[in-house]
Amino acid sequence: MKTKGNILYAVLIVLGVIAFLTLMIFVWIAGTYNSLVSVDTKTQQLWGNVETAYQRRMDLIPNLVSTVQGSANFEKGTLTAVIEARTKYLGAGTIADKQAYANQFESALSRLLVTVEAYPDLKSTVAFQSLMDELAGTENRIKWERDLYNEGARNYQLTIRSFPANIVAGLFGFNIDKWQTFKANEAAATPPKVEFSNFTK
Repeated sequence: MKTKGNILYAVLIVLGVIAFLTLMIFVWIAGTYNSLVSVDTKTQQLWGNVETAYQRRMDLIPNLVSTVQGSANFEKGTLTAVIEARTKYLGAGTIADKQAYANQFESALSRLLVTVEAYPDLKSTVAFQSLMDELAGTENRIKWERDLYNEGARNYQLTIRSFPANIVAGLFGFNIDKWQTFKANEAAATPPKVEFSNFTK
């Protein structure tokens, strides 16, 4: 009788340990999952801020194009490249495509701003200078938001790769490639530079 009592007691202890370990594993999985959701949501928010800044830039382009078109004999090919790059960006579906088309747009916009240097009458108009002010502010905002996004994307990737969080990430389908850091191409390593002194001379 005493032996049966000891066996029952031992079984209860084992079951208690198993239940405790199961609970601890569940708490750990839940906590890790919630952390992954948090870092994923934060990165999504940061990318949304980049897109908002990009959209502001894109919204300025029709006015810029309209202003530049008013200048006689302005190079149409330069304008066409800006318009086409804008269209590609607005039609992009993935983050990678949007990043690539944003680079193309920056290259085209840089060429446009360089070409404008040959048109002093255009540079001196109030409308053009106002657009340059808005564009310069927007480019600074884009740079700021991209830096924040890149930091968030690196944090997301580090979290996904770290052990043992990578186990939970694999179980729940968190993809390490979901948030890629922004990499500017060599031709657009920096945002287009708008020098106000050039437009007011």
